[in-house]
Amino acid sequence: MSFAELLREAEPTADGFTLRIPETWHQGRTAYGGLTAALALEAALRIGGGDIPVLRSALISFVGPLAGDVRVTVRRLRSGRNAHWLAAEITGEGGVGLTAGFVFMRPGTSTLTLADRPPPADLIPPAQAKPLAATEFSPAFLHSHFDVRYALPRSPEKTPDVCRWVRPKELAGVSAMTSLLLTADALPPAVLPLLSPTARISSMTWQFNLLTSAPQTGDGWWLIRSIADQAGEGCSSERTTIWNADGIPMSSGMQAIALFD
Repeated sequence: MSFAELLREAEPTADGFTLRIPETWHQGRTAYGGLTAALALEAALRIGGGDIPVLRSALISFVGPLAGDVRVTVRRLRSGRNAHWLAAEITGEGGVGLTAGFVFMRPGTSTLTLADRPPPADLIPPAQAKPLAATEFSPAFLHSHFDVRYALPRSPEKTPDVCRWVRPKELAGVSAMTSLLLTADALPPAVLPLLSPTARISSMTWQFNLLTSAPQTGDGWWLIRSIADQAGEGCSSERTTIWNADGIPMSSGMQAIALFD
Protein backbone atom coordinates (compact mmCIF):
# COMPACT_ATOMS: atom_id res chain seq x y z
CA MET A 1 0.00 0.00 0.00
CA SER A 2 1.52 3.33 -1.09
CA PHE A 3 1.55 6.46 1.07
CA ALA A 4 -1.26 8.00 -0.98
CA GLU A 5 -3.34 4.84 -0.54
CA LEU A 6 -2.74 4.93 3.23
CA LEU A 7 -4.08 8.48 3.33
CA ARG A 8 -7.15 7.49 1.32
CA GLU A 9 -7.86 4.66 3.78
CA ALA A 10 -7.49 6.93 6.84
CA GLU A 11 -10.63 7.58 8.88
CA PRO A 12 -11.07 11.31 9.62
CA THR A 13 -11.57 12.48 13.21
CA ALA A 14 -12.26 15.90 14.69
CA ASP A 15 -8.55 16.52 15.31
CA GLY A 16 -6.80 14.29 12.76
CA PHE A 17 -7.35 10.71 11.56
CA THR A 18 -6.84 7.03 12.36
CA LEU A 19 -5.34 4.34 10.13
CA ARG A 20 -3.54 1.02 10.16
CA ILE A 21 0.16 0.89 9.22
CA PRO A 22 0.96 -2.28 7.22
CA GLU A 23 4.12 -4.29 7.84
CA THR A 24 5.62 -3.25 4.49
CA TRP A 25 6.16 0.18 6.08
CA HIS A 26 7.99 -1.24 9.10
CA GLN A 27 11.57 -0.60 10.16
CA GLY A 28 12.26 -3.35 12.66
CA ARG A 29 9.49 -3.41 15.27
CA THR A 30 8.23 0.09 14.47
CA ALA A 31 6.98 2.02 11.47
CA TYR A 32 9.53 3.83 9.31
CA GLY A 33 10.21 7.28 10.78
CA GLY A 34 9.75 9.14 7.52
CA LEU A 35 6.29 7.59 7.16
CA THR A 36 5.08 8.62 10.62
CA ALA A 37 6.55 12.11 10.21
CA ALA A 38 4.76 12.50 6.86
CA LEU A 39 1.50 11.25 8.38
CA ALA A 40 1.82 13.88 11.11
CA LEU A 41 2.43 16.56 8.48
CA GLU A 42 -0.60 15.53 6.43
CA ALA A 43 -2.79 15.63 9.54
CA ALA A 44 -1.44 19.11 10.36
CA LEU A 45 -2.26 20.30 6.85
CA ARG A 46 -5.81 18.97 7.15
CA ILE A 47 -6.43 20.54 10.55
CA GLY A 48 -4.66 23.78 9.63
CA GLY A 49 -6.88 24.26 6.62
CA GLY A 50 -6.34 26.65 3.76
CA ASP A 51 -5.10 29.51 5.94
CA ILE A 52 -1.72 27.98 6.81
CA PRO A 53 1.24 28.77 4.53
CA VAL A 54 4.11 26.40 3.62
CA LEU A 55 6.16 24.22 5.95
CA ARG A 56 9.55 25.68 6.90
CA SER A 57 10.65 23.65 9.93
CA ALA A 58 9.76 20.51 11.87
CA LEU A 59 11.02 19.11 15.17
CA ILE A 60 10.16 15.44 15.55
CA SER A 61 10.66 13.12 18.52
CA PHE A 62 10.50 9.36 18.07
CA VAL A 63 9.17 8.47 21.51
CA GLY A 64 8.31 4.79 21.08
CA PRO A 65 7.42 2.07 18.58
CA LEU A 66 4.37 2.50 16.34
CA ALA A 67 2.73 -0.32 14.41
CA GLY A 68 -0.72 -1.50 13.43
CA ASP A 69 -3.62 0.79 14.36
CA VAL A 70 -2.57 4.36 15.16
CA ARG A 71 -4.26 7.68 15.85
CA VAL A 72 -2.87 10.98 14.58
CA THR A 73 -4.01 14.11 16.43
CA VAL A 74 -3.16 17.77 15.84
CA ARG A 75 -3.66 20.97 17.81
CA ARG A 76 -2.95 24.54 16.80
CA LEU A 77 -0.48 26.24 19.12
CA ARG A 78 -0.40 29.73 17.65
CA SER A 79 -1.31 31.56 14.46
CA GLY A 80 0.46 34.83 13.70
CA ARG A 81 0.47 37.08 10.69
CA ASN A 82 3.41 35.28 9.07
CA ALA A 83 3.89 32.02 10.99
CA HIS A 84 1.68 29.22 12.29
CA TRP A 85 2.70 26.60 14.86
CA LEU A 86 0.94 23.22 14.99
CA ALA A 87 1.69 20.23 17.20
CA ALA A 88 1.00 16.63 16.19
CA GLU A 89 1.02 13.39 18.11
CA ILE A 90 0.75 9.78 16.99
CA THR A 91 -0.37 7.14 19.46
CA GLY A 92 -0.60 3.39 19.11
CA GLU A 93 -1.23 0.36 21.27
CA GLY A 94 1.77 1.20 23.47
CA GLY A 95 0.94 4.89 23.90
CA VAL A 96 2.63 7.92 22.38
CA GLY A 97 5.07 6.96 19.61
CA LEU A 98 5.77 10.31 17.93
CA THR A 99 5.43 14.00 18.70
CA ALA A 100 6.05 16.72 16.12
CA GLY A 101 6.10 20.49 16.07
CA PHE A 102 5.57 22.14 12.68
CA VAL A 103 6.21 25.76 11.73
CA PHE A 104 4.50 27.08 8.60
CA MET A 105 5.60 30.46 7.22
CA ARG A 106 4.87 32.71 4.28
CA PRO A 107 7.87 33.65 2.09
CA GLY A 108 9.23 37.07 3.05
CA THR A 109 11.88 39.50 1.95
CA SER A 110 15.27 39.95 3.58
CA THR A 111 18.48 41.85 2.94
CA LEU A 112 20.44 38.69 3.71
CA THR A 113 20.83 35.74 1.33
CA LEU A 114 23.19 32.82 1.93
CA ALA A 115 23.51 29.78 -0.33
CA ASP A 116 26.58 27.65 0.32
CA ARG A 117 25.55 23.99 0.26
CA PRO A 118 26.99 22.55 -2.95
CA PRO A 119 26.39 18.86 -3.68
CA PRO A 120 29.39 16.47 -3.59
CA ALA A 121 31.94 17.17 -6.33
CA ASP A 122 32.19 13.50 -7.40
CA LEU A 123 28.43 12.97 -7.56
CA ILE A 124 27.10 10.19 -9.82
CA PRO A 125 23.90 11.26 -11.68
CA PRO A 126 20.90 9.06 -10.82
CA ALA A 127 20.62 7.73 -14.39
CA GLN A 128 24.17 6.35 -14.09
CA ALA A 129 24.08 5.33 -10.44
CA LYS A 130 23.94 1.66 -9.42
CA PRO A 131 20.92 0.42 -7.44
CA LEU A 132 21.38 -0.54 -3.82
CA ALA A 133 20.76 -4.28 -3.52
CA ALA A 134 18.43 -5.63 -0.85
CA THR A 135 20.03 -7.77 1.88
CA GLU A 136 18.80 -9.73 4.87
CA PHE A 137 19.49 -6.61 6.97
CA SER A 138 17.46 -4.22 4.79
CA PRO A 139 14.40 -2.77 6.60
CA ALA A 140 11.03 -3.85 5.22
CA PHE A 141 9.98 -0.39 4.05
CA LEU A 142 13.09 0.49 2.03
CA HIS A 143 12.89 -1.66 -1.09
CA SER A 144 9.10 -2.05 -0.85
CA HIS A 145 8.48 1.67 -1.28
CA PHE A 146 11.68 3.36 -2.49
CA ASP A 147 14.24 3.16 -5.27
CA VAL A 148 17.74 3.66 -3.82
CA ARG A 149 20.99 4.18 -5.73
CA TYR A 150 24.60 4.87 -4.79
CA ALA A 151 25.37 8.57 -5.28
CA LEU A 152 29.15 8.52 -4.76
CA PRO A 153 31.93 6.16 -5.90
CA ARG A 154 32.47 3.35 -3.45
CA SER A 155 35.33 3.88 -1.04
CA PRO A 156 37.43 1.06 0.45
CA GLU A 157 37.45 2.96 3.75
CA LYS A 158 34.58 2.84 6.23
CA THR A 159 33.55 6.35 7.17
CA PRO A 160 30.51 7.85 8.97
CA ASP A 161 29.19 9.28 5.70
CA VAL A 162 26.24 7.89 3.73
CA CYS A 163 25.09 9.44 0.44
CA ARG A 164 22.30 8.01 -1.74
CA TRP A 165 19.80 8.90 -4.43
CA VAL A 166 16.31 8.02 -3.12
CA ARG A 167 12.83 8.34 -4.62
CA PRO A 168 9.41 6.94 -3.70
CA LYS A 169 8.23 4.23 -6.08
CA GLU A 170 4.72 5.72 -6.07
CA LEU A 171 4.68 9.47 -6.79
CA ALA A 172 1.02 10.00 -7.70
CA GLY A 173 -1.18 11.73 -5.15
CA VAL A 174 1.63 13.05 -2.93
CA SER A 175 2.84 16.65 -2.90
CA ALA A 176 6.54 17.41 -3.37
CA MET A 177 6.71 18.74 0.21
CA THR A 178 5.27 15.56 1.72
CA SER A 179 7.36 13.41 -0.63
CA LEU A 180 10.48 15.16 0.62
CA LEU A 181 9.66 14.54 4.29
CA LEU A 182 8.56 10.97 3.53
CA THR A 183 11.92 10.28 1.85
CA ALA A 184 14.19 12.32 4.12
CA ASP A 185 14.66 9.61 6.77
CA ALA A 186 15.31 6.74 4.35
CA LEU A 187 19.07 6.53 4.89
CA PRO A 188 20.54 4.43 7.69
CA PRO A 189 22.42 6.38 10.37
CA ALA A 190 25.79 7.60 9.09
CA VAL A 191 27.63 5.63 11.78
CA LEU A 192 26.19 2.32 10.55
CA PRO A 193 29.21 1.53 8.27
CA LEU A 194 31.36 1.54 11.43
CA LEU A 195 29.08 -0.86 13.32
CA SER A 196 28.15 -4.50 13.08
CA PRO A 197 25.25 -5.16 10.65
CA THR A 198 23.30 -6.55 13.63
CA ALA A 199 23.84 -3.48 15.83
CA ARG A 200 20.61 -1.99 17.19
CA ILE A 201 20.01 1.70 16.51
CA SER A 202 17.12 4.07 17.09
CA SER A 203 16.39 7.66 16.06
CA MET A 204 15.46 9.87 19.03
CA THR A 205 14.99 13.39 17.66
CA TRP A 206 15.02 14.92 14.18
CA GLN A 207 15.24 18.59 13.23
CA PHE A 208 14.11 19.17 9.62
CA ASN A 209 14.50 22.65 8.06
CA LEU A 210 13.32 23.62 4.59
CA LEU A 211 15.74 25.72 2.53
CA THR A 212 13.04 26.64 0.03
CA SER A 213 9.33 27.33 0.21
CA ALA A 214 8.64 25.22 -2.88
CA PRO A 215 10.69 21.97 -3.00
CA GLN A 216 10.74 20.31 -6.41
CA THR A 217 12.88 17.69 -8.11
CA GLY A 218 13.21 15.85 -11.41
CA ASP A 219 11.76 12.36 -11.84
CA GLY A 220 11.20 12.05 -8.08
CA TRP A 221 14.87 11.76 -7.13
CA TRP A 222 16.24 13.33 -3.92
CA LEU A 223 19.95 13.29 -3.08
CA ILE A 224 20.44 12.63 0.65
CA ARG A 225 23.76 12.83 2.49
CA SER A 226 24.15 12.13 6.21
CA ILE A 227 27.41 12.69 8.10
CA ALA A 228 28.05 11.84 11.75
CA ASP A 229 29.78 14.62 13.68
CA GLN A 230 30.19 12.81 16.97
CA ALA A 231 29.49 9.44 18.54
CA GLY A 232 30.03 8.22 22.06
CA GLU A 233 28.32 7.05 25.24
CA GLY A 234 25.62 5.34 23.21
CA CYS A 235 24.62 8.35 21.09
CA SER A 236 25.45 9.79 17.68
CA SER A 237 24.82 13.32 16.35
CA GLU A 238 24.37 13.49 12.58
CA ARG A 239 23.86 16.22 9.96
CA THR A 240 21.79 15.66 6.83
CA THR A 241 21.43 17.70 3.65
CA ILE A 242 19.02 16.98 0.81
CA TRP A 243 19.38 18.31 -2.75
CA ASN A 244 17.07 17.92 -5.72
CA ALA A 245 18.09 16.26 -8.98
CA ASP A 246 19.59 19.56 -10.21
CA GLY A 247 21.88 19.90 -7.19
CA ILE A 248 19.85 22.65 -5.50
CA PRO A 249 19.67 22.28 -1.70
CA MET A 250 16.16 21.59 -0.46
CA SER A 251 16.53 20.87 3.25
CA SER A 252 18.99 20.51 6.10
CA GLY A 253 18.61 18.65 9.34
CA MET A 254 20.12 16.99 12.37
CA GLN A 255 19.34 13.73 14.12
CA ALA A 256 20.20 12.28 17.51
CA ILE A 257 20.68 8.50 17.26
CA ALA A 258 20.75 5.98 20.11
CA LEU A 259 23.30 3.18 19.63
CA PHE A 260 22.93 -0.25 21.22
CA ASP A 261 26.07 -1.97 19.91
